[in-house]
Amino acid sequence: MPFPLTPEQKQTAFWLALWCAFFLLVYALGPVLTPFLAAAILAYALNGGVDALAARRIGRHPIPRTLAVSVVMLLFLATVTALVLIVLPVLQTEIPLLLAQLPVFLVRLDNLLSPKLHEMGFKIKLDSTGLRALLSQQFAGAGGDEIWTTILASAKVGGTRVLGWLVTLLLIPVALFYLLLDWHKLLASVSDAVPRRWLAQTLGMAQEVNVLLAQYLRGQLLVMLILAAYYSAALTIAGFEVALPVGILTGLLVFIPYLGFGLGLMLATIAAMLQFSGWGGLIAVAVIYGSGQLVEGFFLTPRLVGERIGLNPLAVIFALLAFGQLFGFVGVLLALPASAVLMVAFRHLRHHYLRSSFYNAG
Repeated sequence: MPFPLTPEQKQTAFWLALWCAFFLLVYALGPVLTPFLAAAILAYALNGGVDALAARRIGRHPIPRTLAVSVVMLLFLATVTALVLIVLPVLQTEIPLLLAQLPVFLVRLDNLLSPKLHEMGFKIKLDSTGLRALLSQQFAGAGGDEIWTTILASAKVGGTRVLGWLVTLLLIPVALFYLLLDWHKLLASVSDAVPRRWLAQTLGMAQEVNVLLAQYLRGQLLVMLILAAYYSAALTIAGFEVALPVGILTGLLVFIPYLGFGLGLMLATIAAMLQFSGWGGLIAVAVIYGSGQLVEGFFLTPRLVGERIGLNPLAVIFALLAFGQLFGFVGVLLALPASAVLMVAFRHLRHHYLRSSFYNAG
């Protein structure tokens, strides 16, 4: 016969079930919560600046928090705009030149690869005339109506995704403003929701997490500055005319997985195709960006970020792979800070385990 539950045990079971249902709801609403999650991360990073500005005075009166939030957000948006303005002139200059030089590049590619392809039994030409003929054959063989139907369907899906990204980008600054405005009220609400018997322990863990995340942000900033200097210097030594903007952009966007490296690699490759007549420019790009990726992945991030939050290099690599596998792009972005949070929880769990009767029983 099972033992009857006490009123306190019934309340505990009820609230645990309610919290589980809440987390399942949050998981189900994951795509909708993306802009709010991004805004919360930015709010955590920018709140220190807001607090510092709000603590200052204009004459005898403190600066209103609304004004402090507006100023910090304007500075942040100005920084993002400056990064965009670094990229756009490079793209506007290079893309038309690339389109003009593309036939010449295809001829060089055809001269290099066509003899080898002919030896393997593939009788195709890789210049512009050969590629147009190949595309015409594919259209004729597959049926024009079917191809256009596929293209229109892909365009519809792509347009929906672009619209979703635009809505997300518009929601992030709005959510960020209100989160920064009510940041301390929100933290107080979360603190009030914690059961009183767990409050001291929860606040202690939150303080540990806060220290680790601050270390993470400082380490990540250091990695960005080092890589910006490396790519700028390496591209300058290799003779690239756009070395400074491309190098700075690659380094500063490295905190967004794949985007900083991919965009910098694309711009450097375009510059190599336009500026250098042979294959030397492309080889230089491959060496510079391949070396940079290796140094970042196996030395800078593990040493400057991982060690600051108490993770050894192997744990950093595992965290990036594991969170990327579980949550995709967002998982890679949040892998290290989330690992820092989990590490604090595991440390406390291990402490309780070593003090438990289960561990110490003879």
